[in-house]
Amino acid sequence: MIPLIVTFGGVGRVPKAPGTFGSLAAIPVAYLLHLMGGFPLLALTTLVLFVLGLWATHNHLDGRQEDPSEVVIDEVVGMMITLWPLSWGLWQAGVDPHVFPWPGWVIGFALFRFFDIVKPPPIRWFDRPGALYVMLDDVVAGGVSAVLVFIAARIAHG
Repeated sequence: MIPLIVTFGGVGRVPKAPGTFGSLAAIPVAYLLHLMGGFPLLALTTLVLFVLGLWATHNHLDGRQEDPSEVVIDEVVGMMITLWPLSWGLWQAGVDPHVFPWPGWVIGFALFRFFDIVKPPPIRWFDRPGALYVMLDDVVAGGVSAVLVFIAARIAHG
């Protein structure tokens, strides 16, 4: 069960760029959650995945301190946080849940991957050994990306 969680059903086992594939895998999952229950379901599931991911990552690391490439549950959580403003805005506006406009998630994906890879401050401050920090640097990268997605949406939509 732990390997399925940390690899997000095996996505983390792809040979090249598992973090990118984990982030990509989060987009259709976030869309389905938004479709089924709007922002509340997406937010609740993100929080549950964070707690589950923290537990599974802690057990997967088994005392090791590195951030293994196969662990992508952190990217999934971070990408879902990145998409919160998109889901929240659509849900608040009462827009048909089938609408999940591509510019929002494409920009969010690009921003999240940039911040996850480059790790500028404040993200870098959370890039430390241990399961909590494996999760937190992506949560912070997702939070920074979410703020920028929100700003971009405000500019685009007034």
